[in-house]
Amino acid sequence: MPRKLAVTIFVVVVSLAALAGEVSSGYKALSPISHGNLTIFPVVASSMHDTSAFMTLDEGLRSGDVIVSEAGRIQPLIRRGGRPIPTGGGEVNRLVLINNSSRPLLLLAGEIVTGGKQDRVIGKDRLVPAHSDPIDLSVFCVEPGRWTEVSANFKGMTSQMAQPSVRAKAMADKDQQKVWNEVRNSAAVAGRSVPAPAAAEIAGTTSYARVMDNSEVKRQVDEIAAPMQRDYQGLIRDLRARNAVGVVAAVAGRLVWVDIFASTSLLEKYWPKLVRSYAAEAMPMRALAPVRVDVRTAQQFLDDMDGRRQVSEVEPGVFRQTEISGDGFKVFELTSLLPKTGFDLHLAKAAE
Repeated sequence: MPRKLAVTIFVVVVSLAALAGEVSSGYKALSPISHGNLTIFPVVASSMHDTSAFMTLDEGLRSGDVIVSEAGRIQPLIRRGGRPIPTGGGEVNRLVLINNSSRPLLLLAGEIVTGGKQDRVIGKDRLVPAHSDPIDLSVFCVEPGRWTEVSANFKGMTSQMAQPSVRAKAMADKDQQKVWNEVRNSAAVAGRSVPAPAAAEIAGTTSYARVMDNSEVKRQVDEIAAPMQRDYQGLIRDLRARNAVGVVAAVAGRLVWVDIFASTSLLEKYWPKLVRSYAAEAMPMRALAPVRVDVRTAQQFLDDMDGRRQVSEVEPGVFRQTEISGDGFKVFELTSLLPKTGFDLHLAKAAE
């Protein structure tokens, strides 16, 4: 059976100004690039870490080293060493993952896996050690209304992550109904933004992945994302020596999200999916006059990590996931505790 992680959870209800200073120290927002109502501020750091040992979900699924299945499936999974894991019928919101690779696996909240009886979104950042036993994934359904298997195999949605509004419901609210409500809202907004034939296709599905994969939605998202991806990839190359590690994202003049990684190479791996997630959030504002945010405001958002409450979940020797609640935002830190690491792999900040 998939194992439950042995974790320790700490809750601290105090002013976290000192901790926040450590989190934000050394990060600098640079002049933005914009397209329509999406504005991206590159973020550089005073230092970086070696992240070459870590594998992404896309890499693991593509190589076959990572196996994802619904908990309780009749078809057995293969445990490390070739021993089968007996399972039964599928269970909603429970996925089992095995990492058969010799590399630790990095999972980001907002990554979408499709297949089985429902599509799911990963609900929190985490690390899975090399050659892992089966673990229960923390996921939320992003396909309300279906419980019929379309494929026994799960695959990652390599072109898209959940947009910030959906991602936040999973990470911050941790509430399946709120995730479903936001999926429905995102689909309705997308349906109003596309011509009638595409709107009819969107109305005929409950799958967030299929909405994002609709040809007209993809075209409109690409109109925003493609130039941003091209421009920022060029900036990443130019800023490599300055340790480009992340972005601050604003939509229609409102700062909505921060993503920061431990290295430029990790940022480059996730950037194509991230920029499309930001673009999906900005797509309904395509017809509106652009509203901009200045770099000073972005830097203030980047620096303001001071919270009133902190919750940490630890799997000893593997990772620590910390959630900081502040006034109008939440911060999520994933720290690697594997040997020779001890640094933050990913930091996300969501505006509320």
